[in-house]
Parts: sequence; C-alpha cells; structure tokens
Amino acid sequence: MRVDSLRGRSVVVAGAGLAGLTAARDLEKQGARVTVVEARDRVGGRIHTIRGIFDDGQHAEAGADLIEGEQELVLKLAASLGLRPARILKEGFTYYGPDNAGRNRIRRGPGTWSEAARRLEPEARMYKAAGESWDSGIATALGPVPVARWLKRVRADRSFAAGIRAMRGFFLADPEDLSLLALVDQFADGDTPGQDEMFRIPGGNDLLATRIADSLRGRIYLRAMVRRVVQQDGRVTVSIADAAGRSELRADYAVIALPATTARAVDFTPGLPTEQRTAIASLRYGAATRVLLQFERPFWRKRGRARGFGSALPIGAVWDASEHQRGGSAMLMLLAGGRGSAECRQLLATEGPEGVVNHLRWLGRPSPLRALWHTSWEDDPLARGGYAVFSPDFDPRLRAWLRRPAGRVVFAGEHTSVKWQGFMNGAVESGHRAAAEISAMNAYATPVV
Repeated sequence: MRVDSLRGRSVVVAGAGLAGLTAARDLEKQGARVTVVEARDRVGGRIHTIRGIFDDGQHAEAGADLIEGEQELVLKLAASLGLRPARILKEGFTYYGPDNAGRNRIRRGPGTWSEAARRLEPEARMYKAAGESWDSGIATALGPVPVARWLKRVRADRSFAAGIRAMRGFFLADPEDLSLLALVDQFADGDTPGQDEMFRIPGGNDLLATRIADSLRGRIYLRAMVRRVVQQDGRVTVSIADAAGRSELRADYAVIALPATTARAVDFTPGLPTEQRTAIASLRYGAATRVLLQFERPFWRKRGRARGFGSALPIGAVWDASEHQRGGSAMLMLLAGGRGSAECRQLLATEGPEGVVNHLRWLGRPSPLRALWHTSWEDDPLARGGYAVFSPDFDPRLRAWLRRPAGRVVFAGEHTSVKWQGFMNGAVESGHRAAAEISAMNAYATPVV
C-alpha cells in the first residue's frame, strides 16, 4: 500500500498492548488519524517490566519475557525502534523432575519434548495431511481430547507424564485442561521450544511498547474502558468510560486489540456473528503466577549447565531473569502455570519466601534473599490470565472466527495468531494483519454491516 493510502481516514484502536500499538504504528505510516484507547494506566498490556523494588537498579519482567530467535517480527520491531536485544539462556532449557524411580533430578537436553514429538508422530502426520487446518475432520477429532487421556492411551510412564505436566509452564494448562490438538499443533513442524536462541530487551521489554507509543502522533487515552462499538452509516462509534465520564469517539474503522476476556464484555452493535461471539466467549486464558526473586549471588549459575528449567513443582518453571544486567545481585524468574498457579500461591501463603527458596535448593545452596515480588495474572481484571489456552471444550472450527473482521471492525491480539499464539511475536503479527486488513478494505471493498 502507498504511504498515504489511508490519508483522510480515521481509526480507533482499542488496547495499547503490543498488538494495538503495532497496528496503530502501521496505520499512521499509511496516513491514517489514529486514536488509541487503553484501560490501564500504562501502555504495554501483558508486557510489564518491574522497576524500583530491586537492589543494584535491576529490573525484571512480570509478563511477556523471552523472545526466541525465530520470532523475526518482534526482533525486527525492536531493531526499528533502536533496541538491540541481548542474548540470554545460551544453554537453553532443560527439566527438573522425577525419573521412573521417583527421584527428582536435573535432566540434560530437551528430554520430554523430544519424546513427546516422537510419540505424537501419528497424530502429527494426520494433522499435516489435513493442511494443519483447525476446521478439518482431524482437528475436530483431536480438539475435544484432553492431553491427560492421550497419556493413558500411550501408557505414559511416571517420568514422561511428569514431564508433560511440567509443560504447564509453557501452555499455562495441565494435561487435563489442554486440548491434544494444541499439543499436536506445537510439535507438527518439528520445533522444540526452549532450544532456539533466546533474547530479552536490555532496559526492559516494555521499551517495545513505550517507544512505539512515544512515536505515535495520535492521542492515547489511558484509564479508558471501551464499553460499546456501534457501526452505522459507514462509520464506527466507540463509547469509552474514563475518569471524566462517558464519551464517544467516531472513526472510519476500529481495531479491537483486547484479550478475548475483555472483548467479550464489549457491546457490539450490530451484534457479532454467532460463531464469533461463541469463539470469544469460550476461549480460556491460562492461570499464571510469576515470582521474581533477587538473591545476593547467582548460586544457580554453573559452568556448562542450563539456566532455565521446566518442572511440575509448585514453583513451576525456573529461569535466570538478570544475566544480561549489571550488579552483584542476581534474579530468578518462576512461572507457575495452569493448576500450578494455585499451588504456587498456596506455597507463598503458607510457607512464605523461605518456603519458596527451599524449593530451589536443587539448584545449589541459596545465597541470601534480597527481594521477592509476585503477581497472578488470573487476578488481573483486564487479562484474567497469562495468555490464551485452547482447552478440550473449545471448538477448533471457531478458531478462525477470533480474527475475522466484522464490517469495519477488525480484531488483533496474540490469541488471533495462527503460529505465534501466546507470544509477543503473535501480538506483533496480528497488529500488522489488522492494519493491512483496514488498508485492503479501504482500497478495494466497502464493508457491509
């Protein structure tokens, strides 16, 4: 599209996470007048860098953290903003958990992930035969099957079953709550998460959001909740509620870059198609508790050993949160996903910081703890979870409806991405797509409402 292809057009973007901000940036580059509406008091959404509570001026990520080397869109975005990602976790991820004798130990190499890929080969072949389509008969058969049922089908031993449960630190869902289709989809292309190069933005991942926001010409409304979206006479009216009361923003198009958990509370007039309403209403978001611990010394760093570990323990997955930062102190990140989130919260409530540290002794003798901070994303009223999870009760035929336009309204967010759902890369991808859809509508079609 030409640089000025949207000149004279106006767009309201609901949501100032990475998806909404990417869409706003693309739209402004094409000449559109863009207004962004965000319910939080900051931009970034589920990218949230914590500063000011740790010694040595260190910071850590309470939300989206790791950027893998193949996630080219977010890396390209960082470069365009003058940000240079730092390589981290060079030894990749491994696993801490029980062997078949019940003894917990640190594994070397991908382990469970490789075995899962091997055991899923029959399902992966069928899925590929259907073009990896979620509206195929193969997807319809696999979608309602919980991973837990598949584990029984393949007669998983104790060690393998525990390794699959440890994947709740990745999927944010336990085997009972995760669709087998989601697992097959992950392994169909032969990718092993955690084994690619990984990066983080020096200074904080939230710089991705703040630098885009600072570059926008249009206004960003913070602490403003989208209540209603009305399409009439070739225009869109977005009703928002903020500290000043209710107001209306009128535009030619709108981008809804909200989590499904928030979008389902928006009143759309005319109403969205039944399939789209059902898709948005039935999509789950995984429970996720993040715990950030700052220690006096990095006792877990051992030459030649990984600095990232999956586990089915109440503390969840564990990885180094500060190896790219200066200072004598060092930080660990814990991510307890799925049912592990409640387990981690219970551990914090009953045993406190000391109990959490005791669960880390397999890494080495802990140095003195300087600070602990935690949050649970399921308690966040604007997200109600870490990111989207495809559960056995989600109809896979509805997945495409999560990203389908409705007249002059288009949808974005990590949950709408086909390949990168759950990642920052998926959010960026969806923002580019949403802006491109508006460009195409404006150039070639008159949306029918």
